[in-house]
Amino acid sequence: MNDITSLVTALHDSTIHKRLAAIKALGQTKNPLAVQPLVAALADPHPNVRIAVAQALTRLDDAEAVPGLITMLTDPEPEVKASVIAALSRLKDRRAVEPLSLCLDDREEMIRIGAAEVLGNLGDVRAIAPLRQLLDDPFFTVRDTAERAITRLSRK
Repeated sequence: MNDITSLVTALHDSTIHKRLAAIKALGQTKNPLAVQPLVAALADPHPNVRIAVAQALTRLDDAEAVPGLITMLTDPEPEVKASVIAALSRLKDRRAVEPLSLCLDDREEMIRIGAAEVLGNLGDVRAIAPLRQLLDDPFFTVRDTAERAITRLSRK
């Protein structure tokens, strides 16, 4: 199961194990033709599949994946959102600044921390104002991450 066509077909298999295997293989191909089928697989009903897709898109390192990943920042599963934030971190695309800024209001501490870290690393000063709202967060780690991100961005 190594050619792109059979791997893309396997993304629609009824068994999660076959879908996960296809996702992993597509991520390892480094083939840009794998990006759009993987982005479409972000709509899979199983959270583990969506997490695997975000990881595969990270390995492909293709900016074409950014819009699809951005749409997944509203996923109801925190683990999926965390994987998407990690993928956006790797892709370093400034189109993610505003959508990531919305994640700073997430109820999950790990999502606020991840979004703040990525925003600080993207180097876009538009993130400073939204990051400031985290300086009053009830969790020290969130406040600390936001403070470090603002410091990095203030040096730009």
